[in-house]
Amino acid sequence: MARGAPSSLMTALGFPRSVQVLYDQVLTQSGRELVSVAQSLGVTPEELERRLRPLLEHGIASIDGTRLHLVGPVEAVGAMLSETAASAARAHSQLAAVATAIPFLTASRNPHADPGSEVVPLDGELSAGGDVGALVQALVPASRGDLLWLRPDQFRKQREEAMAAMVGAAVAEGRRSRAIYPVRAVTEVPEILAHRAAVGEEVRVLPELPTRMLVIGATHALLPEPLGYVETPRALIRQRGVVQALTLWFEALWERAAPVTGLDGGDARPDVRRFLLEQLASGAQDEQIARRLGVSLRTVRRRVADLLAELGAESRFQAGVEAARRGWI
Repeated sequence: MARGAPSSLMTALGFPRSVQVLYDQVLTQSGRELVSVAQSLGVTPEELERRLRPLLEHGIASIDGTRLHLVGPVEAVGAMLSETAASAARAHSQLAAVATAIPFLTASRNPHADPGSEVVPLDGELSAGGDVGALVQALVPASRGDLLWLRPDQFRKQREEAMAAMVGAAVAEGRRSRAIYPVRAVTEVPEILAHRAAVGEEVRVLPELPTRMLVIGATHALLPEPLGYVETPRALIRQRGVVQALTLWFEALWERAAPVTGLDGGDARPDVRRFLLEQLASGAQDEQIARRLGVSLRTVRRRVADLLAELGAESRFQAGVEAARRGWI
């Protein structure tokens, strides 16, 4: 493209000045043999064709057999306008295609799938703000199936009464409600565990939980986005395959979790023996075990010593071997 203000027809159309000079030299000879036009300019036919390439590419010049033809200035401008309009139409079509493709960026796609197969977004929604408790209390009665809870830190008493009532109503309908808490809840909020157990919920504990989560039957899953302890933003998922995967994950955690006995008598306590053995087998230090149980370091060391004595072991390793032999872990 020419730089600066155009000084001729060809430079105004974006060609360099050398093309304008060539155009002026050849225009009066339009229709003559290419060889003759080349001779008049003192160049070979091949050289002349090379120099004419910009005009040939835009339809301003053409070679018909052995004859060279050029269009006049009016036709040259018309040819450039037609070409620009066609280019703009192609660009518009490409932009429209890109705009149509943008919604599919949020959908996952298998690179080995049939290229003609339909790609649709996952069924779910991401939202922020609002009352999560109200959302749960609206979802559970309107759904079917069991309730699966991961509750690492939801010990808010102002909400617990309504949530426990909802769980009790679901259990009364024949639905099963299972919840996993961190083991520290046994010492921090035993009354809440007892309340949930009293309405029919099955309670187990793990040392720690990675996130909050609620799975409702085979149709809904509610969890923070990203995973963690926050209430908002949260993802409500209805995609059956994802809900099934989260259910399998819960079941794996449930198998590892320890039951909590004595809830009905108000003296809630986990299976401390099994819990200690699992922690020792994982290599956890006494300080970590104390923090997870919500008890003092001295209490943990006393319980470990009692466990070794019960198993007749002189070391933690021997205790693990003997516990496995007895089927305790």
